[in-house]
Amino acid sequence: MIAEVIINSNAKALNRIFDYIVPAELESEIRVGSRVFVSFGKSKKLKDGMSESEGVAKKLDDGFVIELKEESEFANKYIESIAKETSLTEENIVLAKLMSRKYFCNISDCIRLMLPPGTGGKLLETRTKEKVGNFVSLKRDVDEIRVLIENKTIKSNNHTRVLNFLIENDETYISDLEMLTEVNKSVFKTLEKNGHIEIIEKQIERNPFINKKIEKDSPKALTEEQRSCFDGINKSIENNEFSKNLIYGVTGSRENRNIFTINN
Repeated sequence: MIAEVIINSNAKALNRIFDYIVPAELESEIRVGSRVFVSFGKSKKLKDGMSESEGVAKKLDDGFVIELKEESEFANKYIESIAKETSLTEENIVLAKLMSRKYFCNISDCIRLMLPPGTGGKLLETRTKEKVGNFVSLKRDVDEIRVLIENKTIKSNNHTRVLNFLIENDETYISDLEMLTEVNKSVFKTLEKNGHIEIIEKQIERNPFINKKIEKDSPKALTEEQRSCFDGINKSIENNEFSKNLIYGVTGSRENRNIFTINN
């Protein structure tokens, strides 16, 4: 299998397709839109300090697969690895090609506009990393914890406050737990040492919309003048007619009492 790759570069000379051989072990993973790392030019040295799973090379360049085919007379180098976290869809690639033709720019420039912030760097250490943090949960059974509190085996008010909170709320991010129970981290260390709780490092899911309620706007009712204006323009579009439309009104105003259209 051969992959047609666009190198991630601003250089106009590289705004063209390069053919690479897809190793057999990557054939099941690769697709149009995949971000890949390839050996370009004379450099072949592997990247120092990179994980084997990423397989990224220090002198390798990254690019995007824009087409897959069975054979090529030009391909003589292999794709080294696939960066799964920044792959695009086939529709993204089609759009990038269209934008490149329309705005006379590199396809790679258009592709970068579609990448999530922080993922455009060639080096893994320069990309946005997943945030991790410590989470606290009960290590003992809930009923056992309640018995220990009731018979005063656990006497500290701070300790019981933390344990009661965890009974009611289950696993909690340690910084949130510290703030909500108004205790310091030494309390958690003591509870962990006594086998009441456990602290585990986990990835924090960062979704900026998770606590936001987004309501869809309802269609706005047009005034008589706005409707007349809209209908005039829409009629020209539907009839595939060329027309000049001059629209007057107050920017940002919903009323726009002086709006009218002139169709030629």
